[in-house]
Parts: sequence; structure tokens; C-alpha cells
Amino acid sequence: VVDADGRSIPFKALYGERKAIVVFVRNFLCYTCKEYVEDLAKVPEAFLQEANVRLIVIGQSSYHHIKPFCSLTGYTHEMYVDPQREIYKTLGMKRGEGNNVSVRSPHVKSNMLLGSIRSMWRAMTGPAFDFQGDPAQQGGTLILGPGNEVHFLHLDKNRLDHVPINTVLQLAGVKTVNFTNKPQIIDI
Repeated sequence: VVDADGRSIPFKALYGERKAIVVFVRNFLCYTCKEYVEDLAKVPEAFLQEANVRLIVIGQSSYHHIKPFCSLTGYTHEMYVDPQREIYKTLGMKRGEGNNVSVRSPHVKSNMLLGSIRSMWRAMTGPAFDFQGDPAQQGGTLILGPGNEVHFLHLDKNRLDHVPINTVLQLAGVKTVNFTNKPQIIDI
């Protein structure tokens, strides 16, 4: 993988020493990925440190897009890119949309039409023909490490098939986050 400054880092180094939640996004222009990463940005660093877990997002564009995407989404945790999609391929992440679009991420706020229009606008106002990754590539979520341990693997079937963030946090032993503006109801 490549960091925001263009330095190459072995993928295994991301989870070799401690557990890591690794989220592969479709591309940085994808509206569902943007909205998902906006919610990932709400995970407090203190929750991750307390559980000794890293939170990592990996995209598939040039490293030049990392800082603007972090700025756009408010994401301050670790982010890298896999510009050749080598890890995507190795993990068997699909290209194209699956037939079952009934799966819906609770983190996607836009409807498909409005989200697609926003994605196209971002593409049109950026450098010409810079799609920031393969638009047909699907992503996924893993919980890895330390070492070669794989605790969880989810390969997205389509653009709406993101795993609920609190599910991933719970599986990784991290405190959950209230993503709504509603007060939480505690059942006693």
C-alpha cells in the first residue's frame, strides 16, 4: 500500500503488531464510500487506543487523492491506497454490482440518484478523466492481526453492502458509537 506522502508500506505491516480494522472502499468518488468514511471518522481515537486497534481505510486510486478525501470526509485515522488493486484481487473482491441490491448500509444517507449526481459532479470538477480508481471495483472489511490472524472478512456485493460500523467495532473489541443525533435509549 502507499501512504499520503507516496511511501510504500507492506500491507502486512498494517496488522502485524496489533489488531486492525481494514476497510477497502470502492473509490474516492463513490458517494456510498464517502458517507461510510464520514461515519468512520466519528470513531474516537480514544476508543481505538483503549482497545489497541488500528482503523485503516484503503482506496484504489493514486496517493494524491488521500489528503483531499480525508479533508472532504473529516477522516483523521490511517488511510492508504492500493493503486494497482493487488490486495483487492488477492482477497477476491468483486468487480461489478451483485444482483441483490436489497442490502442497504445504515451509513448511506443519500438516495442512489442524488448520490450518483454528487459523485459525477465531484468527478467533473476534478482533473479530467481522473476517476480515482476503478468505478466497478467493490470493497470489503476485514479485522486482521496481530500476525496472520483473520478475525472477520466481509466482501461487499454492491455499493450499498457496507458492514454496519458498530458491528465491526464490536467484533474488534472497540466501544460502539452513536451515529444518529438521537439520544441513546438504555434498556435496564
